[in-house]
Amino acid sequence: MTVSAAPAVAVAAEPYWLTHTAAFAPPGPISWTATTYDLDAVPTGGGISVEEYVDGDRTAVRLSVSGLRPDREYGAHVHTGRCGSLPEDAGPHYQDRPDPVQPSADPAYANPDNEVWLDLTTDARGAGSSFATQNWRFRAGEARSVVLHDEHTATGPEHAGQAGARLACVTVPFTDDE
Repeated sequence: MTVSAAPAVAVAAEPYWLTHTAAFAPPGPISWTATTYDLDAVPTGGGISVEEYVDGDRTAVRLSVSGLRPDREYGAHVHTGRCGSLPEDAGPHYQDRPDPVQPSADPAYANPDNEVWLDLTTDARGAGSSFATQNWRFRAGEARSVVLHDEHTATGPEHAGQAGARLACVTVPFTDDE
């Protein structure tokens, strides 16, 4: 009888931060790391910074934006795909426990403990920030972007995790990305 052990999960010996900063530009022939799909809500030249902090089996993500519309609510989540010329290219929300039905609207999966929700409201200058902590780490190659949405994330049973249209996207090389 052969017994095999589960694959080991690499855990960093020391906590660390990774930071990714970009400026928004519209989709085009040049591949941008931050793409705006709605120039009114997320103007060209607006900035975004995503910081990831990893400590053992915990993850924290900080989102900061500037140059967006003042006094406006935005939803924001970590997504599974990289940004592309279409908003849908970023795929669904990253989930620690993936919902077998996508897009997920089941509150058992679409919730701030199982996903990374980074909703924010900009100030009078169009700047804003948010922070989320999770008791898990991203799986290798499955967290690849942060998407800004049209409204704060819904928590109701019929629309859990939904936040309206995808306004912009930034591709992020998260720690465990391939």
